[in-house]
Amino acid sequence: MNIYKPEGVLIKTTKNYEYISSKEGLEKALERQFILEAPVVLCDHNFNLHVELGGGMKGIIPRDEVEFSPEGENTKDIAILTRVGKTVCFKVSGFKNHEKNTMAILSRRAAQCECYENYIKMLEPGDIIPSKVTHLEGFGAFVDIGCGRISLLSIDCLSVSRISHPASRLCVGDLIYTVVRNIDERGRIFVTERELLGTWEENAALFSEGQTVRGIVRSVESYGIFVELTPNLAGLAEYRDGVYPGQTAAVYIKSIIPDKMKIKLIIIDTDEESNTPTPITYFLDPEEKEHMDYWRYSPLSSNKIIETVFTTPKK
Repeated sequence: MNIYKPEGVLIKTTKNYEYISSKEGLEKALERQFILEAPVVLCDHNFNLHVELGGGMKGIIPRDEVEFSPEGENTKDIAILTRVGKTVCFKVSGFKNHEKNTMAILSRRAAQCECYENYIKMLEPGDIIPSKVTHLEGFGAFVDIGCGRISLLSIDCLSVSRISHPASRLCVGDLIYTVVRNIDERGRIFVTERELLGTWEENAALFSEGQTVRGIVRSVESYGIFVELTPNLAGLAEYRDGVYPGQTAAVYIKSIIPDKMKIKLIIIDTDEESNTPTPITYFLDPEEKEHMDYWRYSPLSSNKIIETVFTTPKK
């Protein structure tokens, strides 16, 4: 299966630069139907997007060619306006003379349509795919899964350890990997990431009883304080006054209990809030493993089962 990258990945490649930097290169791209990328510098009063190509070349994406919708929905004005200042993908569809210069006529819609037919339409639950974070909301992150096609990565699918906002994990522009979680009856794709961040045992193996390590306070309850050690692993410390979510903490690991999936901690000290997202480590190589059918977070010795079963929807 061909993999179509999120927008912004191709723009720095030598191949992309060579094709967008001259009329001859753009003509070859038209002949070979290559997908290229360049930044949008202007949206005119007719909602056409003007694209800055290399070598003094100019390009324009007509309003009707800005976005592809499998359902045939009309593109909203705001969806066009928000492309200004961003990199977009496109295919060359022709040329026209403009103010003594040649302007390339481009189609983002054609690039997205090819991506949908040859890639996105073929995806199934469990497929591991490259994604790019486009924006964050309290309920989750929106990610580009190919040629500007957007999918939702909900906050509960970012990690097993609970967080109050996706900004604790991600920044806009991050290139990550996600797993196709499910596909609804309209063909919309929803993705998840926590299955790539390791099981309880894999994360717990990074620590030992008696160590003092850094953590992030995620929740303060009357019965204790949850401290995140990794995105997929948190421990519980006794309640302590003056501690609040977001603080970094030095914690002593008192005990690790696999069958109960518990790590007992003692807070040694706390510091100011951390505004830097927790570094993400994948416990498998997404470039080698392209699909998973099943993932179990909890140890086999645990009575509590936390798992994900990826099932292909009936067609």
